[in-house]
Amino acid sequence: MTKAAAVTFLPAADTLAGALLDSRQRWRDLVTLAADFAFETDAAGRFVFVAPDPALGWPAASLLGQDAARLLADPVPADGFDPFRPAAPARCRRVWLKRADGSAACISFAVAPLHDAAGTRGAGQDVTEAERREAAVARALRRAEVIDHILARMRTEVMAPRMMQAALAPLAPATGSEAVAVVDVIGDGMAPLLLHGHGTLTPPALTAAAAALAAAAAGGGPGMAEAADGRRLLACTAETRFGEQIGLVLCRAPAGRDWDGDDSALAAAAVMLIRTILEHESIQREMARQARTDPLTGLFNRRAFMDELARHIDRLERDGLPGALLFIDLDHFKALNDSCGHDAGDEALRRTAQLLRNSTRPTDLIARLGGDEFAVFLDGADEFSAAERAEQLRATGPQALAELTAGRSARLTMSIGIATRWAGQGEDVESLLDRADQAMYAVKRAGRGHWRVARAGEHE
Repeated sequence: MTKAAAVTFLPAADTLAGALLDSRQRWRDLVTLAADFAFETDAAGRFVFVAPDPALGWPAASLLGQDAARLLADPVPADGFDPFRPAAPARCRRVWLKRADGSAACISFAVAPLHDAAGTRGAGQDVTEAERREAAVARALRRAEVIDHILARMRTEVMAPRMMQAALAPLAPATGSEAVAVVDVIGDGMAPLLLHGHGTLTPPALTAAAAALAAAAAGGGPGMAEAADGRRLLACTAETRFGEQIGLVLCRAPAGRDWDGDDSALAAAAVMLIRTILEHESIQREMARQARTDPLTGLFNRRAFMDELARHIDRLERDGLPGALLFIDLDHFKALNDSCGHDAGDEALRRTAQLLRNSTRPTDLIARLGGDEFAVFLDGADEFSAAERAEQLRATGPQALAELTAGRSARLTMSIGIATRWAGQGEDVESLLDRADQAMYAVKRAGRGHWRVARAGEHE
């Protein structure tokens, strides 16, 4: 008969304790291999285990026994989650911790409270680079959304000034600015000239804007400055295709946050839109000027002259003042064109236009009505003043044009008709024009080269 082998049984408590110790060691070995940061805390929130060694640049021994909260980059995390004192198990919760070198690391944690020990156990992966890439993408998308919103608002407008307001209005809240301004950078030591704005720049802010613009121009990127009243300014500069140096200035209230790289990137993108709008504005101004201007002489054309004449007469009527209209026709102009060519004729028209400019005031109106016919409206003048001006033109005109007809029998002279409008008599623009025109043709019939005054109610 075989003797039975002796069997020894460990006490149940010892078996359980050994299993727990073995399990804890296995967990620690596993997280040391797999995690970028693993920890256990006690009931007081102090580290009792940290791995790997070093962890985030910290020697593990330097953290043991320390309050875990000292590693939080933000003492009060934005979402209120504290990985070292979680209320319940959590996974994939991102928290910024301090590295030993002072930088910050974003850790994606899985944590759970240890109810038996009243502490916490957790492990996490360093996702700093991924977090920064995602944040950069999010910022880029935000900038794109702002720019798309501005473009959408701009597309609903046609005129450049309204397009500018459509661009500036959303830019202010998007950047947390109390004022946004577009300025003309007009020279060293001079305050920038405000072109457009949303909100109001205080005088100290306007002074600081010049410094911010100078910094932007010198550095080739956004410039910053602080005003005497504590407002902070961010500025970007650009040059339009027409050579204009312009700047975009953003102003934050004294209590506002500091400018950062995202703000600079958005401002740099926005200033390109502003530049496009200003170029569009310049084109619209040029188109409007051309629509009202005779291309050869640069004077008002007939349409613009009629519009301005009506406005001048309305004002003079309210003020009880007269105004005198001169119709001027070049004598023998066709002969010059036929004998010397159109280049000589064009030069005669340009010289006549310059002569009229030199003989009038800035408040007067001058126009080329067509062909060799010109008109001058003397603002506030009576027929005596008009006659003096006409006599001056009659005498100096042939002298100014004599070079073009040298050696020819027919000189270029001027036939001038004058009509004065008196306030309170109710004469309309058409009647005034007709009287001046008829007076001019009366001079033509009488031999040319002189002037004649048409009396009120007189029609030839």
